[in-house]
Amino acid sequence: MQILLCLSIALFAGLMLSRLAKLVQLPAVTAYLVAGLLIGPYCLGAFGVKGLGFVNIEDVEQYGLLCDIALGFIAFSIGNEFRLSDLKKTGKQATIIGIFQAVFTTLLVDAFLISLHYAIPDILPLPAAIVLGAVASATAPAATLMVVRQYKAKGPVTQILLPIVALDDAVGLALFAVSFGIAKAMISGKVDIMSVVAAPIIEVVLSLLLGALMGWLLTFFERFFHSRSKRLALSVTFVLATVGLTMIEFHIGELHVAFSSLLTCMMLGTVFCNICDFSEEIMDRLDRWTAPLFVLFFVLSGAELELSVFAQIAVVIVGLVYIVSRCIGKYFGAFWSAKVTKCDSNIVKYLGITLWPQAGVALGMAIKARTLGDVGNIVANITLFSVLVYELVGPMLTKIALLKAGEIRPEGKTSAREEHKKRMAEKSTGNRQN
Repeated sequence: MQILLCLSIALFAGLMLSRLAKLVQLPAVTAYLVAGLLIGPYCLGAFGVKGLGFVNIEDVEQYGLLCDIALGFIAFSIGNEFRLSDLKKTGKQATIIGIFQAVFTTLLVDAFLISLHYAIPDILPLPAAIVLGAVASATAPAATLMVVRQYKAKGPVTQILLPIVALDDAVGLALFAVSFGIAKAMISGKVDIMSVVAAPIIEVVLSLLLGALMGWLLTFFERFFHSRSKRLALSVTFVLATVGLTMIEFHIGELHVAFSSLLTCMMLGTVFCNICDFSEEIMDRLDRWTAPLFVLFFVLSGAELELSVFAQIAVVIVGLVYIVSRCIGKYFGAFWSAKVTKCDSNIVKYLGITLWPQAGVALGMAIKARTLGDVGNIVANITLFSVLVYELVGPMLTKIALLKAGEIRPEGKTSAREEHKKRMAEKSTGNRQN
């Protein structure tokens, strides 16, 4: 009963807040995150009434499987942006920008935080500064995708944005694995070349291979079904199966081998959309089916945000330096690389701002960083602080950037209900004429 009540309240709170957000012209994603905060452990949940809110973080974490599934569908949808017909126009530019801005951001944040380490060594250890630089490279594909969909953004910036976000996370995972290995070596005093070099390469390659295989299998089995509903059901089946398979972890000697759920599901979507003739139709239907799941994902993400990090002055100071340096890195990394690749002027000016949101991938990195002990806890707390700021402000800034680029049309007063009435009136007029 409590589980069902919590889920229904989470959905209801998110939907109601999205109505208020529309009045003040904020993206729905921001409303969902605020709704999560309101029903989370620090607001409604603080009253301790189970079933009416999330009483503690453990209460929220029991819905972790839902979040994993939602991220799988989000990554699958982003994979749809890697159609070869579109990549012929922007593929080279997206690849250069995606890699350059991620690496540039990591190096810049590392430079800022390492300098801060020498100023306050007791608060920010050197290994933590190095790991945080890699965490800074990751963006939030979920928030970006939701803003693009909500406002039906279309244009050069939008066209290049989603492939860059996908590539950005792949580069980010590799950078994190290398930085994590260096930090681990600094703490233990032992340099493990296999963990630093081999682990990120193996994770990326295995994830892409598994995603490609699942994409081919999905396309193969789709041909046996002609009903739209059954094709939709089979697509859902394969996304769920892929998310499940990415949870497998194993060791080859001392080398820990794992999969990236985001990369694997992106590859699943990429292969499927390029070799299946009717993939666009299925993707469109899937987008509608997953809408409530995405609302839940963002509300739960909001409920997970730790407001307690604001109580630690050191975390706030380091967090602010991290946020400012990351924003500078993302903006100028995208600005310079877009200029070098001769992108549209709007891409040069506004792309960097759309890369500021940060959430799921960064939080995943922070969770892994906790295995470093006290250093990992510092990384996790600063990441939590920054995610709280980025998730509440990032979607709004993405909307503003796309609006300035002229890729979002001003919202009109029409609604689905009004559109339905209009269609019915036209149908009725047509019947009378016949």
